[in-house]
Amino acid sequence: MRSIWNGAISFGLVSIPIKVVNATESHSISFRQIHTEDGGRIRYRKFCELEDREVTQGEIGKGYEDADGSIIPISDEDLAELPIPTAKTIEIVAFVPEDRIDPLQMDAAYYLAASGAPAAKPYTLLREALKRSNKVAIAKFALRGRERLGMLRVVGDAIAMHGLLWPDEVRAPEGVAPDTGVTVRDKELDLADALMDTLGEVDLDDLHDEYREAVEEVIAAKAAGEAPPSAPEPATGGKVLDLMAALESSVRAAKESRGEEPAEVRRLPERKSARAAPKQAAGKKSTATKKTAAKKTAAAKKSTSKTAQGTKKTAAKSTAKSTAKQSTAKTAKSAKKTAARKRSA
Repeated sequence: MRSIWNGAISFGLVSIPIKVVNATESHSISFRQIHTEDGGRIRYRKFCELEDREVTQGEIGKGYEDADGSIIPISDEDLAELPIPTAKTIEIVAFVPEDRIDPLQMDAAYYLAASGAPAAKPYTLLREALKRSNKVAIAKFALRGRERLGMLRVVGDAIAMHGLLWPDEVRAPEGVAPDTGVTVRDKELDLADALMDTLGEVDLDDLHDEYREAVEEVIAAKAAGEAPPSAPEPATGGKVLDLMAALESSVRAAKESRGEEPAEVRRLPERKSARAAPKQAAGKKSTATKKTAAKKTAAAKKSTSKTAQGTKKTAAKSTAKSTAKQSTAKTAKSAKKTAARKRSA
């Protein structure tokens, strides 16, 4: 890989010669500007406004426009001799935990390659020290006309550097969040958690640029004189106003897309207007049940009463018969005694 910057890492009194190479590359498709009437290329030519002629790239340098419109020439030599230590040095200023770095500050990424055999030992020393400390190095460096902030970390067996924005270059999120009070219910959070669990994790290596592939298909079709592929019809559907219903549908769709069984989710309780009928029906059912139970109780009481009455009558009859028998026996005995007395007389 071609280096874009040569210098050294300053690690205390240790100097590590390095080369900076780009760690990323762009795969986006670039287009040329053309004249729509005949397809001719549109080119920009660089003219010197004083001499009114086109100039080559070798004749072009840098200049700073002052407030009065005058141009102050600045050469590469002027920039190379800047009186700062970071002009040709990545100066490490601190070591901090990686979670101290706000991702909003992350900028371009670079690999730092050891420059020559003498750099191998101090390079390895810094790499292993970063590994063992579980920290990242914060550094300052100058690149492309400005001093920058950087973060050094270990990637595999190499040291990578992420350019960082200065803290005052990151805007505060004022006016971004909703300015109205919103209450999120526990059931909605439960469904959101279920959706997150269903979507799960992904191997980033499996993701690819579908937009670029679609553009390549269009270019290939037009180059072959064929009609470019048309965009699929957007899915038509009513506007979902119920957040819970949308979450339930999302969980179900995510499950089905993974070939899993539809997710079991608790449904949102129906609105008050829809609850009235079921509640009334339940009330009628409850009342009917109570009436039936009351009838059964009354019947049971009536039956018990009849049984008790029958028992009392039977007992009364038995008592009357017994009393009659006893009375008859006494009368007969008395009559016998009277007859005996008369005979004796």
